[in-house]
Amino acid sequence: MTNKNTVKNEISTNSPGHTPTGLPDVPFSSNGIRLSPCEAIVAVIIVAVLFVLIPRGWCLLEKFEPSVDYRVPYDLSSDYWLYDRYCRWAVDKYETVVIGDSVIWGHYVPPENTLSEHLNRIVGSNEFANLGVDGIHPVALAGLIKYYSRSISGKNVILCFNPLWMTSRKHDLQTEKEFHFNHPRLTPQFIPKIPCYKETSSQKIGIILERNVPFLSWGSHLQQISYDNLPPSLWSLEHPYDNIFHGADLETTVSESDTDFPQTSWRERGLGRQDFPWVELETSLQWQFFCEAVETLQKRNNKVFIIVGPFNEHMMKGDSIQAYEEIKKGIKSWLQKNNIPHYLPSPLPDGYYADASHPLSKGYAMLAEQLCKDKSFPLSRAIHLEDSVAATHPLPIFSRACGTKIIQE
Repeated sequence: MTNKNTVKNEISTNSPGHTPTGLPDVPFSSNGIRLSPCEAIVAVIIVAVLFVLIPRGWCLLEKFEPSVDYRVPYDLSSDYWLYDRYCRWAVDKYETVVIGDSVIWGHYVPPENTLSEHLNRIVGSNEFANLGVDGIHPVALAGLIKYYSRSISGKNVILCFNPLWMTSRKHDLQTEKEFHFNHPRLTPQFIPKIPCYKETSSQKIGIILERNVPFLSWGSHLQQISYDNLPPSLWSLEHPYDNIFHGADLETTVSESDTDFPQTSWRERGLGRQDFPWVELETSLQWQFFCEAVETLQKRNNKVFIIVGPFNEHMMKGDSIQAYEEIKKGIKSWLQKNNIPHYLPSPLPDGYYADASHPLSKGYAMLAEQLCKDKSFPLSRAIHLEDSVAATHPLPIFSRACGTKIIQE
């Protein structure tokens, strides 16, 4: 018969948490590798270095040689890492950058017929870079300039304000009901509060981190050019038989998808006149953030010139006509008070608009000609000096005439 004490000892030695005789008493833990404090510090340093070097190294791998009429492709309008890279490239190649929404980008015209390209043809050289982004409203524009346009410093800047973003409380982002607007990742995430922006706090924190960590914005860039704007993990679920390391489409960043640009006026498209419920300038969020964008550019020692519109006033009716006149007066007063060179163009001919705010190709050509003739535009004075001074002057055309000192409010 087995001794009861022997059985009890065998049971106790095989019980959980008991170390067999002769083996060291080591606390139970996971199979992960434990790092000493020094090893942990080294690991953090290595990861930090990779976070910095990988986005920079990618610039060597991803060929980026824009054409003279380049604009950020429509499909990559939300690729802010690419926009930042384009800004750094443009400030080294051009004397003047032209910034704004789809009016500057050229929503209804091919790249060669945008405002910047018509200006280049007038001066006879490539001095104006198209840094417009399709669909970017002033609230988002302020964020784009603040976080992804830091390289624009000490330059000549033509900045466009499109009054379209004040045509209703919804466009002005003042409605309380959730509204999925363009470029939410560029808007303020917490303060000041955008009433119609209802993103979760965790998403907002992620957006703030992406703005300040180049590695994260590069990761977003990689998703857009390689994984249909999806995280690689989700992309692999939707493409289970494809190689996740299939490689990025390195041509997407410099090519534009084949798009037809029919030159059809707003009347031919069947659009009617509207009584726009304009937001007052004093209460407009869009105008407030546009002023903030101007201030940011000024603080970086840029010479800023403002274009307002050209809005399609032929499309207005009722009380909106007088309301818009008051808005223009308010804008002009603010610009004059701050000694900011500006141009408020007269409406283009009726048939030169595609909709409420976008010119057609012939509209951009006329706008560029009118702009160069306006005395407030530095280039207009330079053109008159071209025959006598410009031929021997070492500075570019815009710089020769842009000597106006800009003050802040």
